[in-house]
Amino acid sequence: MSETRWLSDEEQCMWRRYREVNQLLELAIERQLQRDASMSQSDYAVLVCLSEADSRGLRARDLGAALGWDRSRVSHQVRRMEGRGLVAKAECPEDGRGTIVTLTTAGAEAIARVAPMHVEKVRELLIEALDQNEVRALTEIFERVVTRIGEVDGITLPK
Repeated sequence: MSETRWLSDEEQCMWRRYREVNQLLELAIERQLQRDASMSQSDYAVLVCLSEADSRGLRARDLGAALGWDRSRVSHQVRRMEGRGLVAKAECPEDGRGTIVTLTTAGAEAIARVAPMHVEKVRELLIEALDQNEVRALTEIFERVVTRIGEVDGITLPK
């Protein structure tokens, strides 16, 4: 068994700050979506995926893959959103086995209404704290980390 490679003080500080930034951003975005749209980040994520998809619909398994969610989570989330009229489910016309999740008119209106507020909050909390060189540097760093996760653990998200 190999010896544990503990994080240096500098590495540990960076890791903890990353975790803190991630938690605080998630919390602030969640609060903004709840306050301004009575919507969760999960609702928003589904609406974004569907609004960007061809014909504003995706197979449930493809929606789950795009979000990094398991089948059960997709099913529960879609059921809740269907109950609020934001999405609709239908049998897959190609094989009849899968489910197609589509954006309803109400869902399209909701994403059109909330997206500008969401983007403004992201800009306010993150983008405005950085200069353009830092934005480019973080983008490159995040791309390297995403690639590394794929190489080491085989976890990827569809582009």
